Amino acid sequence: MEILKETPLTGWHKAKGAKMAAFAGFDMPIQYEGIIAEHNHTRQSAGIFDICHMGEFSLRGAGAKDALNAVVTQDLDTLAPGKCRYGFLLKADGGVQDDLIIYCLGEDEYMLVVNGACEEGDFAHIKAQLPAGVEFVNISARTGKIDLQGPKSFEVLKDVLGEACVSPGYFNFKKTAWRGQEIIVSRTGYTGELGYELYLDSGLATAMWEALAAHPLVKPVGLGARDTLRLEMGYPLYGQDLDTEHNPVEAGFGGLITKTKSFTGKDALTNVREKLVALTLEGRRSARHYDTLHLPDGTKVGMVTSGSFAPSLGHCVALGYVQAAHAEAADFLVRTQRGDLPAKKAALPFNPNGTARMKLA
Repeated sequence: MEILKETPLTGWHKAKGAKMAAFAGFDMPIQYEGIIAEHNHTRQSAGIFDICHMGEFSLRGAGAKDALNAVVTQDLDTLAPGKCRYGFLLKADGGVQDDLIIYCLGEDEYMLVVNGACEEGDFAHIKAQLPAGVEFVNISARTGKIDLQGPKSFEVLKDVLGEACVSPGYFNFKKTAWRGQEIIVSRTGYTGELGYELYLDSGLATAMWEALAAHPLVKPVGLGARDTLRLEMGYPLYGQDLDTEHNPVEAGFGGLITKTKSFTGKDALTNVREKLVALTLEGRRSARHYDTLHLPDGTKVGMVTSGSFAPSLGHCVALGYVQAAHAEAADFLVRTQRGDLPAKKAALPFNPNGTARMKLA
C-alpha cells in the first residue's frame, strides 16, 4: 500500500470533508462541494488551491545564470529580476523531463518551480549538469504554495495582505511581508483567470489558507476543478499532454523555444513525429486519456491525452497527439469503450474569455 505524503493543509481538507485521493504521491483534495460548482466559482469569483505538493529549488552563486541557461529552454539572459518564465527541462533526446517556471530573484539567483511527481528526478537531472561552485538546494519541504485564482482575486488579495498591496504584472512577482514573514506574490496560475501564486514558509501555510478561506468571495477548490479549468485554456498537464516521449515542438510550444542559445536536448527538436491537437466534442460524453484517435475512414492516427466536459462551454474538449502527417485534418473519431465519438479540430484556448491578463487600476 502506497504511503502518501501530506501537505501542511491536509488536515484542514479532511476536517472540511473534502474527497481525497492520491496525486503525485500526496494525499490531495479532489473536490469539496463538487467539481462543476468549484469550477464555476473560480471563473466568476475567486478560488484557492492547495499546491504545496509542487517542488521548489533554489539556485544561486556566481555563474548560476550561465549554468542554468545551458540546462533549460528559457533564455535567462532576457529574464530580469522580478520576472518569471515558463519553459521546459529536456532530456538529451528532446523529450520533456518536466515543464517548469523559473523565477529570477536577483543577479545569479533563481527559484525553480517543478511538478511534484518530478521533484526528485528533476533535482538530480539538473544537479548533474551544474558546475561546482553554485549552490543548488531543494527547498520543497520548507516551501508552501497556495494559488488564489479568479477575476476577483485581487480584491481578495488586498483584503488579506492590506490595501497597500500592489498587483505585479502578468508573469511578474513581488516580495512582501505577511505576519512578519517574507512571501512571494506571483501573478501566474493554471486556470486562465486573473490570479496569484503565493510562496511562503510551509509553517505559515495554514494561517494564510484560513485567512483566504474566510473571505466571502473565496471557496476552496480541489484538483478536479483545477483540471477542468486548465483544460478549457489548453494548458498541458505533465504526465499526460507532456512526457518524455514527446518534445515541446510536438506539444505546440515551438514559439517558446529560444534560438539564441544552446541547451540540453535542443538539437533533437527538429524531430517532429506527432503534434498535439485540440478537439471539441458535442454533448457531455467525454474522451478519456488513452482513447485512440482515428480519421473518419477509421485509420488510427493518434491518442487522446486529456479530455473532459468543459463546464464554461457546455460541451466536451480534449487534447491528443496525432501523427504529424494528419495533424491538419478537420475531423476525427474518438474510439471509446462505448463507441466512436465525432470530434472536430479546434483552436486554443477553448475558452477565450479568461481574465489572466486583465489590466488592474
